[in-house]
Amino acid sequence: MTALNPDARDRLYADCARAISEAGVERESLFLARLALLLFEQIGDEARCRTALAQALDGLPMPSLSAAAAMGRVG
Repeated sequence: MTALNPDARDRLYADCARAISEAGVERESLFLARLALLLFEQIGDEARCRTALAQALDGLPMPSLSAAAAMGRVG
């Protein structure tokens, strides 16, 4: 497995954030699940995909109140 260099990782992170925003709040979860499935197919190894899922959940922070307010989710 090859790791992305930091610049590529930053560019992809920004592109992913833009795509999530473009999908919109209503379709955000659907977009992320579809993206994950497409990437899993590229990896082609169920065990590695399951490991990635576990790693993504591990230590996942709760959104801050300021972030939620900026998205209009706090009343």
